[in-house]
Amino acid sequence: MKRYRRHILFMALALLTIALVACGGGDKEESAEVTIAPIATVPQEEAKATEPPAPTVEPTAAGPAAESSFQDAIKATVQIEAQGSFMDPEFGMQLNTAGRGSGFIIDPSGIAVTNNHVVTGAAFLQVYVQGQDRPLNAKILGVSECNDLAVIDIEGDGFPFLAWSDVPTKLGTEVYALGYPLGDPEPTLTRGVISKEQAGGETSWASVNNVLEHDATINPGNSGGPLVSADGKVVGVNYAGASDVNQYFSISAKDARGIVEKLRAGTDLDSIGINGEAVITGDGDTGIWVASVESGSPADKVGVEPGDIITKLEGLVLSVDGTMADYCDILRSRNLTDPMNIQVLRFATSEILEGQLNGPELEQSFSFAQAVEVAPEEGATSGDTGGGATYTEFVGITDDAGAVYVEVPAEWSEVDGSNWLGDDGSVLGSELMAAPDLDGFSNTYTTPGVQIIASSGLAQQDQASLVDFFDFSTDCTLDGRYDYDDSVYTGVYDLYTDCAGEGSVIIVLGAEPADRSYSMIVLVQAVTDADLDALDQILSTFSVVGTLPG
Repeated sequence: MKRYRRHILFMALALLTIALVACGGGDKEESAEVTIAPIATVPQEEAKATEPPAPTVEPTAAGPAAESSFQDAIKATVQIEAQGSFMDPEFGMQLNTAGRGSGFIIDPSGIAVTNNHVVTGAAFLQVYVQGQDRPLNAKILGVSECNDLAVIDIEGDGFPFLAWSDVPTKLGTEVYALGYPLGDPEPTLTRGVISKEQAGGETSWASVNNVLEHDATINPGNSGGPLVSADGKVVGVNYAGASDVNQYFSISAKDARGIVEKLRAGTDLDSIGINGEAVITGDGDTGIWVASVESGSPADKVGVEPGDIITKLEGLVLSVDGTMADYCDILRSRNLTDPMNIQVLRFATSEILEGQLNGPELEQSFSFAQAVEVAPEEGATSGDTGGGATYTEFVGITDDAGAVYVEVPAEWSEVDGSNWLGDDGSVLGSELMAAPDLDGFSNTYTTPGVQIIASSGLAQQDQASLVDFFDFSTDCTLDGRYDYDDSVYTGVYDLYTDCAGEGSVIIVLGAEPADRSYSMIVLVQAVTDADLDALDQILSTFSVVGTLPG
C-alpha cells in the first residue's frame, strides 16, 4: 500500500467501488447540454394535468362507427388546452399559463389519447372539439411519463372517434398528420410517407425503444395528435420532430395501443407523477428537471417540487447521457407502489434532499460544506480557490483497474490509480488518489485531496476498526466519530479539524455496501470551504463500478 501520510498503518490494512424537438405547445429538445443558473432552455410544453376518474368501456359493435377516411378523421382530432403553473428552468415559475397540444378521440364517450408532456401537472384541461360551441372540460385517466402517452376523458358523449390500424406500417406507407400546430384553432393536415419503421425513440423527455419516422410535417402543438393512414386508421401518436432535417416521429399504434388500454383503466404506467426533462447543468450535474408535479402522485407525496432536479433514483445517477433512458429503466423494473430511494437537488436553495418514493419524505442530506468551516492560514496556496470561491468543474476518475469511481475538482489534476499493494508486493485491492499536488497532499496539511482504498479482502470487517487505523489526533482535533448512511453505503467516519494549526479538515470514512462484499476507506483533506463542497461531491459519487483486483 502507498503511504497516504504519516499516520497510515500498513500491516493492519493489509489484512483487510434527435436534437429532438417535441411537437407540443412549446418545443422540447433532447438535452445534449443544459446550463442552469443560468440554464439553457428546457422549454415548457403545454400545461399539465390532474387526477384519474373511473375508466370508460369500449364502444360496442352496435355503437357508432369510427371515422373511416382522413377527411373525416380530422373531426375526431381535438385541441387540448392545459392551464396551470410550471417551473421553467430559464424564466422561473410561470403562473396561470396555458399551453396547447393535440389529441384524438378513440371512443364515442369522449376517451381521447394525447402525450404525457401535454397534460401532466396542469390544474385543469379544456378540449376544443369541432362542432362544439364551447370548450369541454376533461379529466386525466392515466399517464405514462416514459412512453409519453396519456388518456383523458372529455365531458359529454356521442363524439366522432378514430380506430387503431391493425395493418403493419411499412416503409413507404402514405400517412397523414393531423393536429393543431402553433396554437392555431383550425386543424391542419399534412401528408408524407413512413421513412423509417424503427427509428430510435430515446429523448430528453421520454424513453421509447422504437418509433415511426415520417416526413408529414408537424410543428409545436401537434404533440399527441394522430398519424393516420389513407383510410383514417391511427398508425401512430405524434410526439417529436426535427424540422431542420425534415424528420418527424410518432409512437407506433402497435406499441401505443396496449399502453393506452392500461391508462384508460385508471392506472399510471412507468410514472412517478412529474412532467420532467433530462438535463445536464453547466456545473456538470445531471438528472431530471421537474417542471410540474401531479397532485397526489408518489413524487408529490415524497415532497418533490417544480424546479427540483432528480439526481439519483435507487442510487443510480440519472441522465448522464442527456436522456430519460436510465430513469425509465428503473421505473419499468418497479411497480407503481414500490419504495424507491430518491435524491433531489433543490436548485433554488442548493440543498441535496433524500427520501423514498412511497416511503419517508424528502429531508436535507448532511452537507459538510454547510456543517463545517475551514480557516486556512494566510499563505496556504495549494487548492486555495480564493476564499469564498468554489470549484466550477468536477471530473470523474477511476483507478487503473477501472474498479473505483469518484468525481473530484478538475483542479485536482494529479491522479494515481495504481493497485493497493502489500509489503510483499501482492495486490490487495484498488487505490485511487487525486490532488492538485499529490506530494503536498501526502505530506502536508495545506493541500487538499482524496484517497480511496477498496478491497474484497476487507469484507465483513468492522468499519470502526478500519477507521481506527487512521489516527490524526496528534496534529488535529478529533471532533468525534459519527455514523454514516447514504443510499448505497453505511459505516462510520471520524472528523478532524484544525490540523497542525492550519485550519484544515480531515474526514476518514469506513463504508461498505449492503451485501458486505467489500469495504472502502475514503480519506479527504479539505483546506478551504471550496474543498468542503468537493468533499460533498466525493461522498455523493464514490463507488465501486468494476471488479476489484486482488
